[in-house]
Parts: sequence; structure tokens; C-alpha cells
Amino acid sequence: MSNSLFRVYRAVALTLSAAAVVAGTAACAAPSGDAFAGDDQTFIQLREAARRNDAAKAAQLAAMIPNYPAPSYLEYFQIKPQLFDATGRARVDAPDAPVLSFLQRYDGQAIADRMRNDYLLVLGARHDWRNFDEQYKRFVLDDDTQVKCYALESRAARGENVADAARALLVEPKNYGDACVDLITALTVNQQFSSDDVWQQVRLAFEQNYTTLGGKIVDALGPRPVAFDQATSAPPLFLARGVGPDAVSHQLALIAIGRMARNDPDQAAGMVTSLASSLTKQEQAIAWGAVGYQGAVKRSPLASVWYAKSANAPLSNAAYEWRTRSALLVGNWPMVRWSIEQMPPSLRNDPAWVYWHARALKQSGDTLQANQEFEQIAGQFNFYGQLAGEELGQRTKIPPRTTVSDAEIGEMAKVPGFALAQRFYALDLRLEGNREWNWPLRGMTDRQLLAAAEYGKRVDLLDRTVNTADRTKAEHDFTLRYPSPYRSIVERYAQTTGLDVEWAYGLIRQESRFITSARSSVGAGGLMQLMPATAQLVAKKLGLGTISRAQMHDIDTNIQLGTWYLADIYNNFDSSPVLATAGYNAGPGRPRQWRQVLTQPVEGAIFAETIPFNETRDYVKNVLSNTTYYAALFEGKPQSLKKRLGMISP
Repeated sequence: MSNSLFRVYRAVALTLSAAAVVAGTAACAAPSGDAFAGDDQTFIQLREAARRNDAAKAAQLAAMIPNYPAPSYLEYFQIKPQLFDATGRARVDAPDAPVLSFLQRYDGQAIADRMRNDYLLVLGARHDWRNFDEQYKRFVLDDDTQVKCYALESRAARGENVADAARALLVEPKNYGDACVDLITALTVNQQFSSDDVWQQVRLAFEQNYTTLGGKIVDALGPRPVAFDQATSAPPLFLARGVGPDAVSHQLALIAIGRMARNDPDQAAGMVTSLASSLTKQEQAIAWGAVGYQGAVKRSPLASVWYAKSANAPLSNAAYEWRTRSALLVGNWPMVRWSIEQMPPSLRNDPAWVYWHARALKQSGDTLQANQEFEQIAGQFNFYGQLAGEELGQRTKIPPRTTVSDAEIGEMAKVPGFALAQRFYALDLRLEGNREWNWPLRGMTDRQLLAAAEYGKRVDLLDRTVNTADRTKAEHDFTLRYPSPYRSIVERYAQTTGLDVEWAYGLIRQESRFITSARSSVGAGGLMQLMPATAQLVAKKLGLGTISRAQMHDIDTNIQLGTWYLADIYNNFDSSPVLATAGYNAGPGRPRQWRQVLTQPVEGAIFAETIPFNETRDYVKNVLSNTTYYAALFEGKPQSLKKRLGMISP
């Protein structure tokens, strides 16, 4: 890491009286162990007031703790609620002076980049493009879709044609907010977007069930069509009267078909057939794409049949992916290849689709080209990188270990961002902690990253150890990427239940990243992220009686309950790690339903890729990828992910 970055943090370091450095490790700025412990609750309340954009309350709370040892955040939490209203919309009348002063004084720090992100939303809402452009070029992370939309709108205001860039950006409606609607409107007004572009965005919003957003986007075309509400909320009634001759009626019919398909793909398929004579060939293809998408998500055996009629229709990224998944599920390899080749390049280059395209090529006999594509991703340490390696005869193995010295690790204890992160973690402010920890990682070499990962391990931040070690490119230490704490406890309960130790660790790594106090948004807790009701049920089966929430988070108890539960699901799913892992995440009933609609045995990798829930799909792939790496570490020899995935029968 550069000396300049250390200098940037020096001022903050001087304020962190609680971050004492001892023998190469920094003492965590624990709330109970420093002079400011009594102010911690006020600071947490201040953060909450800032989150609600309650400027008056934030000012009142900040005045109570003027010397709190996180001055940049103390100030940020006062300024931020002045930039947004209670609904989270940027205020065009927000003050500039405190923001500009803050950005100057904390330049180069993570919190300044966060403030700049907020300020860019204000400047964009004002259409103050001169100042927006000046601040945007200093925005380091550039990870906000709304800011990117304003950046394109600024370029368009200067006369640039940004239509293609906008189409490439506007693929995830959940990230649009006001800024991307503003961009769509601006590009429509200056005729860079056609009405077809706008209607495609409306369909995309409704496809992903962002109905309010869909209405805002259609308003870019002028007064909202009279029949719009009926087409979107009561599609059978709207479609029963047929398709009118005008272009708007045709567009509304396509939206209505998509809405109908969301509830009943079979009914929607019948409607497309009956209306075919009223729709153009392109419109029919779009309609079949909408029906195929919803059918595929619901795992209809007809999804690939419907999708086959979508021809070259423009589809959403999700629809392209599900067209491919529907073909995989029925073993239609020519359709797999065709569907992937229709994807936009940014999507097609995803390791998943590189792998399945190569598999389709191999199935057709083009082994040479298939192997070239497998080689593109075989070196990646992920699910599809592992599977691609196996296609080339290379099982999962652990790369050579790079070790770092105590002196290198000691240097990490001097990074003030890490010290501030520890204070936030001690207060369970993980968002702020992660921001401060991750910021200095950007400029680090592989050796520095490994030193930082080891430092995280020494200060008991194993989630940061994993996250940091995961970033290395050429020099690695997989004992840091895949740590195995509490080994004796995990082994004891794994042996008791007959569970593979590596599987238990693969699941824990994905569930909690070894954060013992982890709690999910739905209430799951502990290392193995058990739902309270599940924990109570398992505890009773084990003769533990009713357990408290504290007991549920106890390391020993949580591992005992979690390993028993996973083993129980495994035994009820014909010893399939894929089905059991999916059941652990989504509940045992879900994979049972997904399995029942299979028409033929499928590879475990295909079953995993076609899981309808995004979270569970990624979860299963990550857990079993983790498991294979843990097995390679524990056994000291190459492992087969494909063998572990097995086959799934109806």
C-alpha cells in the first residue's frame, strides 16, 4: 500500500485513542473498554437518525458527543440527512458548503467517497451538470447505478449520444431510483431513445414486478394511456377485448401478457396463441419470451417450448438466463448454445454461461473450441472455474501457499482504517466497519492482502480474513480463504451425525463467514444461521428442551443443532448434497417441489443452476464449491466437485 494512503489516514489515527497496537495486533476499540463507552449508544442513535434522514434529531444527538473518536462519521451523520428527505429522495435545496468542506477535509478517506456519492445524487437531481462532472471524476468506487444514470444524462446534455451505453446500463430495475427514470425521460425527449426503448424498459420493470417504477417510466412518453392500469392490474379483462390497431394498444397487450404469465403461464400461452393474428412476428416473439420466462421460473416443462418461439426477440438479462436454464433442464443442448449466443456480451462472458456454452459445444462434437472456452475460466476459484477444470482433467486442488512475516502483519496494525473498522464492528455497525476495512485494500499487493487477512484473523475478524484473502490474484493462502476455527467442535458433531466436516465448514463459510453473532434479515442466527423455530425443533429432538436466543448463538450449541439439521435433511434427500444444501437454505419443502417437476435425471450442476430462487441458487453453488476446497485442504489431495454434485433424479 502506498505511503500516501497512510498519510491520508494519519489524522484519523490520532483520534482513535481506543485502537492501541500491541505486538502486531490492534486492540479492538471495544465499547466497554474505553473512555467513550458511555457515548456509544448515542452514536448508534445518531446513525439511526441519519438513516431516517431526520436532520434535527441528528444535530441534537451529535451535540451530545462532540468528542466521539470517529469525528468524520460524527460529522457525516449530521450532514447526510440534510441532503435527502424522509422518503430518501435527494433534496435540490440541500446545502453545499458543509458538503464541500467535508470533502476537502476528509479527502481520500472512505467516508468522503460515501459523502461524494450522496452529493452526486443531489447535483444530479438539480441537473447541475458542471458541478456534477467535477465531483464525478473524483468518485472512486463509482458503484451506484443512479449516479451512473446521472453521468450519462450529463453527457447527453453536452450533446453526446449515450443511447447504447444507457441500454447496457439499464438492466436491473431494482437499482433505478429517480435518476434512471430521469435518464430515460431525458433520452426520450432528445430522441436518443425511441418509444420502443421506453416500452422495453416498462416491460422490464413489470417483468421484475416493479410496478410503480413501470408507471413512472411510461410517463416519459407523455400522458399515461387510459387503459394502462387495466392492462397491468387486470390483464385478462384487458386482453379479452382483443388488441387495438394502434401501437400503444399493442404495447399494452405485451405488458398484459407478461402480467398474466406471472400468475398463470399456461393461460398466458393460450392467450398468445389466440391473439397471434393481431400481433406482429416480433411482438409474438416478445410475448413468447415473457411466457417462457415466467414458465421457466415456475419450472414448467413447457418453458423451453414457449421460449423456442421467442426467436431473436430482445429479452431481459434474466429472461436470457432462464431461457438457457429451461433448455438445460430438458437436455436441449442446441437450444442451450443458441440461447447463450443470443446473450449480450456482458452476460455471455459470465463464467456460468462460458461453461454451459462450452458444454454445448462439446455435446455437438466441437471439443477443440469447447476446451478453449473451458480454459478461459478453469483458473478461477469458483463453482464454474472448478467444473471447467474438471472438463480439462484438472480436479480442484489448493494452490501453493504464500506466507507473510510478522513484520508485514504488524504493518497492517498501523492502518487507521482497520482500527476504525474494529470500533464499528465492536458496536455491531458492520456496514461502516466493512467500508473502513475494505477501503485501504484497494491499493494493496497480494502480499499486503495476505498480511491484512492474517491481521484480521489475529483480531478475531474472520469474515474480513476471508473477504481479504479472496482478493489475491497470483499469491494465495487458502488457509485464510477457507479458515477452520472451532475444529474440535465441528469434528465432534460432524462425526456424531455422519456429516462430512468439509461440508459443515463450507456451509458455515457461506452462512455467517464465521461471525458468531450473525443475524439475518429474517431472524436466522449464529454460525450456522438457524431460524429460531428450527433451532427449537431440533433442540427438542436432541433432548435439549427449550433453548434461549443466547443459547442458539452459543458456538457449541449452534454447531450441534446446525450439523444435526443438515444431516437430517441429507438423509431425507437420498444423500444428495445438492438437495440437502438447497433445503437448508430454502426449507426442505422447496427442493422437493423442484425435484418433482423433473422429467428426467439431471446433473447436480444443472439442478443447482435451475433453482428458481436467486439466493438459494447462489447459495448451493457457493456452499458446494467451498466444501470441495475444504476437502482439498483437509485431505491434501485434489477433489471432484462434479462427483459431489452427483445426479438428481425425479
